[in-house]
Amino acid sequence: MSHDLIAVKNYLLDLQDRICSALESQEPEARFKEDCWERAEGGGGRTRVLSNGVVFEQGGVNFSSVSGVSLPPAATAKRPELANKQFQATGVSLVIHPNNPYVPTSHANVRFFLAEQPGEASVWWFGGGFDLTPYYPFHEDVIEWHNTARAACEPFGPEVYANYKKWCDDYFFLKHRNETRGVGGLFFDDLNDWDFDTCFAFMQSVGNAYIDAYLPIVQRRKDTPYGEREREFQLYRRGRYVEFNLIYDRGTIFGLQSGGRTESILMSLPPVAHWRYNWQPEPGTPEAFVI
Repeated sequence: MSHDLIAVKNYLLDLQDRICSALESQEPEARFKEDCWERAEGGGGRTRVLSNGVVFEQGGVNFSSVSGVSLPPAATAKRPELANKQFQATGVSLVIHPNNPYVPTSHANVRFFLAEQPGEASVWWFGGGFDLTPYYPFHEDVIEWHNTARAACEPFGPEVYANYKKWCDDYFFLKHRNETRGVGGLFFDDLNDWDFDTCFAFMQSVGNAYIDAYLPIVQRRKDTPYGEREREFQLYRRGRYVEFNLIYDRGTIFGLQSGGRTESILMSLPPVAHWRYNWQPEPGTPEAFVI
């Protein structure tokens, strides 16, 4: 299994490079700054953050590869048989927060877990996906996003896209608000139903599809004129993003429970967000359509 883990790490490091280069291609000057870190219990990572760009207000693309003597509760809540097992976890996670309210926020994550106990067979699985959070949705953008997600899944079976689309809709749901977070995409976890090579190939297909899905939307909307009203609504809706990541997101919870690097874990949060008490949009406005 060690050679398989090396292959996964090499793919993820390359994926981080390619995603950063693609996003930088939209910026005249802003570039990702790299911050390498080590974790006392084992492993470390390579965090890259782009700030104050023309197109992207802030974006973080994080690679991590960590190990430990016991899986934290976030990883074993639904699989108690894995409690107290040694683990290795590696992945790429990113969140992009654009300046223009007409450009959606996007999130993607692909990851691999290996759990082991001396004298027992190792257990491995893949997870990941990507999802889109528009502040002012455009029908053609949403359709294109999901068509790209569907194409990434098609080689692996006719039911895969529908299953993982629904899982995404169910997962990125703010129960305390009774709201979805954005328009969905793909979400999968605990994937080991196929052989290792097929599961790895599927993770790669999802990881590679992210830029194909997101970059055309950025290019289409980044120059759309907007004013203070649209910016204020964007900041208000970003508050929902913060609520989900801090209350429900399993990746955030896993990172904090496993003693990960806090700055890298919380890079997903927007640089600016607003909350308004009991705010309601005016009926018939574009903001009312979103909410």
